[in-house]
Amino acid sequence: MAFHAVLFDLDGTLLDTLADIAVSMNHALQSLGFPAHEVDSYRRRVGWGARVLAEKSLPEDHHDPDTVARCVQLFAEYYSLHPNDHTRPFEGIVQMLAALRTASVPCAVLSNKPHDLTVSVVAQSLEGHPFVAVYGDRSGVPPKPHPGTARDAARQLGHAEDEVLFVGDSDIDMQTAVAAGMEPVGVTWGFRTREVLHDAGARVIIDQPAQLLNLLEKTNGHQ
Repeated sequence: MAFHAVLFDLDGTLLDTLADIAVSMNHALQSLGFPAHEVDSYRRRVGWGARVLAEKSLPEDHHDPDTVARCVQLFAEYYSLHPNDHTRPFEGIVQMLAALRTASVPCAVLSNKPHDLTVSVVAQSLEGHPFVAVYGDRSGVPPKPHPGTARDAARQLGHAEDEVLFVGDSDIDMQTAVAAGMEPVGVTWGFRTREVLHDAGARVIIDQPAQLLNLLEKTNGHQ
């Protein structure tokens, strides 16, 4: 099978956003009188969207709808003001995206981060790397792992789903790729382990961004 387009997850795949997410959620928790968490512990909490992040961060006996909604609101308000304080592309990402652009490989982004924040973070942290489309979590649209938006992205990319590589660092991403009929490519530099990626359906797992270029060349018969 030849692959001609790439759909990327954002957090943990293109950008190391963990510190900004952690600081923003800790601000929300402390504003509500709850304890903060270590930054590294958020690796196990991110990926499902802001509501699940709040539920996984709040004490178990404070998951009532009002508290969760208020936590999400406080998180989003703070994060919208501090989306790029610590966020940076992972090593090798800028070079990989530049090579994809040179090779005329169309790319898009699909995140469970709120849509406006997704667009803002991509514009600020990946300036100069045009994407055909950038999707975040939108009201009334099922988030990943529902395949709907991934399939919308394939149409925007101009290719059938089975010609698209879905590149992500989480089980949610691999599940989305499988559901959408895309090729699930896991990356090990993000927020989940190799084992989690494999168990969630990753058909290929890469350790460095440059390996994605090699994968495209191999599947397109240019090796």
